[in-house]
Amino acid sequence: MRGFSSLSSSRASPVVLRNLSKESSSLEKSNKQNPSKPKFQHKQTYNKYNNNTVAPSRGNSSSSSSSRNSRVSLSDSSVSANKQVKPIDHHYISQILARKDWFLLLRHELKAQRINLVPQFVVSVLQNQENPLHPLRFYIWVSNIEPLLAKNQSVKGVLANALFRKGPVVLSVELLRDIKSSGFRVNEDLLCVLIGSWGRLGLAKYCADIFGQISFLGISPSTRLYNAVIDALVKSNSIDLAYLKFQQMPVDNCKPDRFTYNILIHGVCKAGVVDEALRLVKQMEGLGYSPNVYTYTILIDGFCNAKRVDEAFRILDIMKKRNVSPNEATVRSLVHGLFRYLAPQKAFELLVKFMEKEPRMWKLASDTLLCTLSNNSMAREAAMILRKTGDRGFVPDTSTFNITMTCLIKGLDINEICGILDNFIERGVKPGLTIYLALIEALYKVGRGTEGDCYLNHMVKDGLVSNVSSYNMLIDCFCKASMTDRATETFNEMRHRGVAPNLVTFNTLISGHCKNGEVHKARELLEMLLEYGFKPDIFTFSSIIDGLCRAYRIEDALNCFTEMVKWGVPPNAITYNILIRSLCVIGDVARSLRFLRKMQADGISPDIYSFNSLIQSFCRMNKIEKAKKLLDSMLALGLSPDNYSFGAIIKALSESGRLDEAKEMFLSMEANGCIPDSYVCNLILETLVQHSSFEEARDIVKRCNEKGISLKSIPSL
Repeated sequence: MRGFSSLSSSRASPVVLRNLSKESSSLEKSNKQNPSKPKFQHKQTYNKYNNNTVAPSRGNSSSSSSSRNSRVSLSDSSVSANKQVKPIDHHYISQILARKDWFLLLRHELKAQRINLVPQFVVSVLQNQENPLHPLRFYIWVSNIEPLLAKNQSVKGVLANALFRKGPVVLSVELLRDIKSSGFRVNEDLLCVLIGSWGRLGLAKYCADIFGQISFLGISPSTRLYNAVIDALVKSNSIDLAYLKFQQMPVDNCKPDRFTYNILIHGVCKAGVVDEALRLVKQMEGLGYSPNVYTYTILIDGFCNAKRVDEAFRILDIMKKRNVSPNEATVRSLVHGLFRYLAPQKAFELLVKFMEKEPRMWKLASDTLLCTLSNNSMAREAAMILRKTGDRGFVPDTSTFNITMTCLIKGLDINEICGILDNFIERGVKPGLTIYLALIEALYKVGRGTEGDCYLNHMVKDGLVSNVSSYNMLIDCFCKASMTDRATETFNEMRHRGVAPNLVTFNTLISGHCKNGEVHKARELLEMLLEYGFKPDIFTFSSIIDGLCRAYRIEDALNCFTEMVKWGVPPNAITYNILIRSLCVIGDVARSLRFLRKMQADGISPDIYSFNSLIQSFCRMNKIEKAKKLLDSMLALGLSPDNYSFGAIIKALSESGRLDEAKEMFLSMEANGCIPDSYVCNLILETLVQHSSFEEARDIVKRCNEKGISLKSIPSL
């Protein structure tokens, strides 16, 4: 809660600000010499929030905006930016900012050239303060010494983020007096930053209260200030209050501008009132402000969120007619919006149809669309977009290409993947290490070692295998392809080239040999691991236990489990899950259940895998009630059962002729956070058809089609 409890319950009233404004402005200036650099015997503590602090109620925080990295040139900066700067002592500056005479000490540090007033220095100081009052004080001081620097968007952005992360910082009586006694004041720039931080923290009422009192700070209302407070209210989900401020603008002789309208349009679209957004657009145009790309992007996002897809495309047509070019944000809003509210296949078809009519959209939309298709495991569609993009002479960025190729490797024919990759390599694309390894692994697994070696040579020529990390990944690739001999060769080669193995290297090899049934080789590697001075960790022991279990040496695995504790390596959920699963495999369900209870007694939280092995075992034994009790235990622990959990019970109920219970279990899946997959849907459909429940079956088919779930062909439907 960001220390919210330390806020006082009293709220600053207009009277407080009015009294402060009437205090004598002719404070005596100190005639003493500036002190030398102070020596602090103890770390100064500064109450995170002052006494007499305004304590607003805090609502939901909205998404934070990212700071912009713009630069300014400071021709008359006190210290040249080209001068060699010593490392910044942030702790020392924090101690200065905690003092009552902080402003005098900062001036002294500047004269002693220990403070360098350039953007990089100021940003660093603002970012590295724990007490949120310290960056505020430093910014106030900088704004009086170098006003141009204080207007730097990068500096203001960093201050805003600091006040959001560490805040809230509120305008308490003590803080206002501190600023005034230092000879400074709260100006419009600072107030806008403060209001922005309060909005991000959800302090809507406080924003409105302070805005109503700005005259006592010596600040007059302006369109810029109104925009800041309206934006803060929108971000804190107080759209009604934002409208109230919007309506008050004429009273203060402030005219709304395009920024004002865009902020409100964003607010009503976020609230789902898209028709009101259209009314605001017309009002904005009536005042002579044409909608810009930001306006249209908001509307597209709003229409997609309201599931009014046709109107979202209509906005794009309007943009074309008005010669407003969409940007990447526009495309992201459209793509993500369609995939969020339509079946993936339907969203894809609509986007391709639109992009075919608008060729210029290919370059703009291809990266976003490829990432979205990959995230939805739509390999065939991603391959099509990748080819079309390449045919038009566009090359996706490296990150997008790697994400897409990962998807293709999982879902396409290996020949097709190789063809696509070769085509892009010829175009100058450099695949990443992970892409090469994934493809090499896939080729080795289907017995095409020669082609795999060819890509391996490409990878080595590109300099991608050069350190222990890349060697570990290559060894892991060979292990996953069950080529432990090649993994051992690579291990020997890396040592020959002077690349020292680390614990990850040994763990990867041990795991590979154990999964390949070569427990004796894993033991040899364990001895070598100890010779290198490494201590076995949880991954080492879990791999060996898993290998012993795969070799049906359960008692040896249990002895290893006991030994790891003696080594001071406590087992985790993965270790327990290996033993629970393995005991279920050999039919010792009773001992497996005891391990689940021991796991909980040892303070280790079970996960869905801990339960699934037991649920499936009980279902195979036709002990459905015990399986259902375990499912209830999962839900009570806050776990979300998956398709394996539900599928096992639905199958057991169906085979036992308990159709109503099977249907009830199926219908409860989504309510418990599990979307039925193709297997479960086909399972319940077959059961319904067998019992002649055709209407219910058709209803499920319809819902599956809407969600893009593939089903088997059932003639009777």
